[in-house]
Amino acid sequence: MWWLIIPAAVVVFLAVVLVRAACFRPGAPERREETPAAIDEAHAVESLRQMVRCKTVSSRNEAEEDPAEFERFRALLCERYPAVRAACALDRVGKSGLLYHLKGKSAEAPCVFMAHYDVVPADEAAWQKPPFEGVIEEGVLWGRGTLDTKGTLNGVMEAAEALLKEGFVPANDWYFAFAGDEEIAGPTAPAIVEELVRRGVKPAMVLDEGGAVVEGVFPGVKEKCAVVGIAEKGMMDVEFTVKSRGGHASAPPPHTPVGVLAKAVCAVENKPFPRRLTKPVAEMFHVLGRRSTFAYRVIFANLWCFLPLLDAICKKAGGELNAMMRTTCAFTKMEGSSAFNVLPPSAAVGANLRLIGGSSTQGTLEELRRRVNDPDVEIRMVHGQEPSPDSRTDGPAWERLCAAIAETWPEALVSPYLMVACSDSRHYGRVSDAVYRFSCMELSKEERALIHGNNERIPLEKIVKTAQFYYRLMKKC
Repeated sequence: MWWLIIPAAVVVFLAVVLVRAACFRPGAPERREETPAAIDEAHAVESLRQMVRCKTVSSRNEAEEDPAEFERFRALLCERYPAVRAACALDRVGKSGLLYHLKGKSAEAPCVFMAHYDVVPADEAAWQKPPFEGVIEEGVLWGRGTLDTKGTLNGVMEAAEALLKEGFVPANDWYFAFAGDEEIAGPTAPAIVEELVRRGVKPAMVLDEGGAVVEGVFPGVKEKCAVVGIAEKGMMDVEFTVKSRGGHASAPPPHTPVGVLAKAVCAVENKPFPRRLTKPVAEMFHVLGRRSTFAYRVIFANLWCFLPLLDAICKKAGGELNAMMRTTCAFTKMEGSSAFNVLPPSAAVGANLRLIGGSSTQGTLEELRRRVNDPDVEIRMVHGQEPSPDSRTDGPAWERLCAAIAETWPEALVSPYLMVACSDSRHYGRVSDAVYRFSCMELSKEERALIHGNNERIPLEKIVKTAQFYYRLMKKC
C-alpha cells in the first residue's frame, strides 16, 4: 500500500490549497458614501496656480537656488490663507522649514500634515507649456510641483482655511510641517523633528506624500486601490572604483579597469538579493490578494508553499512588485577615460540601492564586497539611510485615514504597501508609530510618470478633491 501514499498526499495537498484559495475572500463590503466637504474650488485652483509660479527649485549647489522665489512662496501662504495665519503659531525651522501649530481641544494626540514646496528642475524647452507659469488649459493646470508636492500642500492649507472659517476647533493639536529641500534630502525635515522632540510632541499620526489611488498595480485586481505606505525602503549610493597605472590603449593589460568593473557589475546583477516578506507587503497581499482572480488567490492564500513561485514571478517581471520583495541595485553612473585611446588611471561605476526592511546599509555593503570578491575593486558608500520602521495598521490613526479615503473615493480598496522611494517622513519614525505615506490623489499610470518628468500637470477637479480629502481627515483629528 505504500505506493498509494504519494498520490494521497498530492490529493490532500491540492485539496488544502484549493480550499484555502476558495476561502480567501474579502468580507462583506462596507457601505461607503462621500461626505460633504465645503472647499472653495476657485480659490483652491488659483492658490495652486500661484504656488507653481514660485520657482522653488532646490539644488545641492546653493548658487543654483533663488532664495527670493522661496521667500515669495512663504509670503504667498500668508496672503492666501489668512485664517490659518491668524489661528496658528508659525515658526521657521532650519534652512527652509515652516512649522504651523494649531491648538486643539487636547494636545495628547497631535497630528502632523507634511508636504514639501521645493521642486526638481524642469527642462523648459522639452515642455509643451511653460513649467512655471501656471497655465490652465482645457481643465488642466500645468506646472512643476502640481503633483509633487505643491498640490498636496495646497490641499492641506485649503482644507484648514475652510474649516477655520467655519469656526471648527479640532479635537487634537495640528501641525503643518513644510520643507523646502526634500528633493535634495536636505536637513530641514530632521530639524523639524528635532524641534518637535524639543517640545515633547509625540504625533498620533503623521501623513506625507507616498501612495495614491491607482488602477492595475496588483495582479488580478481590477478595482481602484488606495495604497498607503506604512514603511519605506532604505537607500544607498555606492561607488565601485578600480585604479591602474593608465597608459596607452595600444598595449593594454589583460584586464583593464573598465573590464574589471564590468565583471563586478555582472557579479552583483546576476544574483538578485534574497526575498524578504516584510509587514507592509504581507498586509498588502492579505488585503488585495483576496480581491484577485482565483488563480492568484491560490498563490496569495498559500504563501506557505507558493512564496518561491511568487518570488520567481516578481524577479522575472521586475518593476515595483519585485522592488517590494527585496533589496534592489541599479547601476546608474560610469566614469572612465576621456579619450578612446587612453587607459584610465581610475574608473568607477555608481549604483543606487533600495534596502528592504530588516536589512542595513553596513550589512548590504559587506554583501556587495562578498559578491564582487576582488581586492582591486574598492566599494564605498557615498550616502545611505536605513529602512524606516513599520507603522501600525490597527489603531485609531489608521482607522481615521481609511475612513477619510473611503469618504473621498468610495469605490477604492484601501491597502497598506511598502514605499520603494524615499520621503521626508522617514525622519518621523523616531517620534511616531503611525507614519503614513499617501499623496491623496487618483493618478493614472501616465500621470504618475509625469512626476519629476516633463509636462507635469493636474486636472482641476483633482486639486479640489485633494483639499476635500484633507477636509474630511482633519475633521476626524
